Amino acid sequence: MSTDTVIPPVLAEVVRSGFVEGHHRGSLVVLAADGSVELALGDPAAPVFPRSSNKPMQAAAVLRAGLDLSGERLALAAASHSGEGFHLDLVRKMLAEHGLTPDDLQTPPDLPLDPAEAETYLAAGHVRDRLTMNCSGKHAAMLAACRLNGWDEASYLDPAHPLQQLVHDCVESAAGEPVASVGTDGCGAPLMAISLTGLARAFRTFVLAEPGTPERRVADAMRTHPEYVAGTRRPDTWLMREVPGVLSKMGAEAVQAVALPDGRALAFKITDGSARALGPVLARALSLVGVEGPVVDRIGEAPLLGGPARVGEIRAAF
Repeated sequence: MSTDTVIPPVLAEVVRSGFVEGHHRGSLVVLAADGSVELALGDPAAPVFPRSSNKPMQAAAVLRAGLDLSGERLALAAASHSGEGFHLDLVRKMLAEHGLTPDDLQTPPDLPLDPAEAETYLAAGHVRDRLTMNCSGKHAAMLAACRLNGWDEASYLDPAHPLQQLVHDCVESAAGEPVASVGTDGCGAPLMAISLTGLARAFRTFVLAEPGTPERRVADAMRTHPEYVAGTRRPDTWLMREVPGVLSKMGAEAVQAVALPDGRALAFKITDGSARALGPVLARALSLVGVEGPVVDRIGEAPLLGGPARVGEIRAAF
């Protein structure tokens, strides 16, 4: 039996003072407008955990469960929010509207995801909280769907729960492939593994879905209210705000998925999970599907410092 190991290609390199001091490897797929694979690097057919890039499918599931969400509330249901004040205020409102409280959340206590917000939060004397965790909007929507349907709320994160079975179905339907494995995400929710090709296909499904369907409602809410999907200082927000019709969602461990309104789509994962490589790889991938401009340059900026001076960068290598 062969013991050869397939080494993923280098997607980004770390360059300091003209010296390449490190590499970030991974896999990437680009789909053409007709859904065919236009570019494949590494092994995009292998299953991965999309982490929070699965959140659009989770938000579609609460709509399929009958929860009537729209606008900012629906965007927040698909969010990895930064923990800014407007995020936390709306999560509280969403809970209260369904007779729930932050104590009902089963998110792990955490600080705001955005470093600047975390500093302000700690300086004000606050401590880690379930509400502040970046997935609290998703969990609030899940709990609301359970209350609406009379489903058990204590077990809403159990993979066998009716709501999580709906999520499973939504992931498979959008990705066009079976879930390869079920794990547990950082927020405690079930996590469905699919291929990067399936993830890109899922985002393509959402932007091309008929108006009024759960998938299209989620895509439209995210694109109309991107600051609720991420935050005021986040690349997903910048991209959806500045490029008309784009749907974008990152996930932990350096996963990213994007779809354009004409059906072109991409997804990638940095093998070592380093978020610092995500921006340069995303910017390069966007250029391959014809998205250019100041926002792409901004996303791709990843300088390395030597004291206060810029002495290098992390840059795409494909």
